[in-house]
Amino acid sequence: MIVTALHRHPVKSLLGEEATRARIDGRGLDGDRRYALLDLVDGRIASAKEPRAWRRLLTLRARTVGGGVRITGPDGAVLDDAGISALLGRPVRLIDERPPGAVLRRSVPEQVLAAGIDAEVDSPEQEFGSAAEPGSFFDFAPLHLVTTASLAGAPAARYRPNLVIGHDGEPYAENAWTGRELAVGPDLRLRVIAATPRCAVPTLPHGTLPADPEALRRPARENRVRPLPGMPPLPCLGAYAQVLSPGVVEVGDTVTLH
Repeated sequence: MIVTALHRHPVKSLLGEEATRARIDGRGLDGDRRYALLDLVDGRIASAKEPRAWRRLLTLRARTVGGGVRITGPDGAVLDDAGISALLGRPVRLIDERPPGAVLRRSVPEQVLAAGIDAEVDSPEQEFGSAAEPGSFFDFAPLHLVTTASLAGAPAARYRPNLVIGHDGEPYAENAWTGRELAVGPDLRLRVIAATPRCAVPTLPHGTLPADPEALRRPARENRVRPLPGMPPLPCLGAYAQVLSPGVVEVGDTVTLH
């Protein structure tokens, strides 16, 4: 197996950028999920996991610039907090530290599929990063990977992974990697800790990519598994990992399962 792509998402739920080379450590891929937008109305973190309120986040793109981030709108214009708020129709502020107790809402994906993205559906609150460093903006773990076999030709951008791994075997091989280690390139060592449950985000328009309900329906049909003990079977695609040993990774690096 080899690394076929590296993806960075500097701001949570915004479109990101590809890299050909990146350092990965306990905080994930360098520059990934370092920022988020804070909803100034209710104090929650803005997330496209609640598409009725926040699907327009996926019309914005974040790029790493020097030691910071640049956010552009659908027309390519650079936006500040005021411009972002105007586009979203709700006041927000870009933050790089998570306020204590901050949460997001995660709409039940099957309800979104059935009722549509404008419908009011159950959207329970979700805490952040129980398998990541404190204060991060990761949903769960600091690294998300997916194989090309599991993507089955779908654009990786829909699933927002950090590492895309070229794999010519069966789809959803990542399910069997939980508890095992991956060696990536000369130095990086990962431990796979769970299959990745999918939310409604892959189904939404991503920049120029149109909406695609099949992005969730396919894993719902083909790959309902228990991501962690005590959880029900959920549509999963990809895997979460923690970093055992940091390293610099390049596209084309070898990936070995241990």
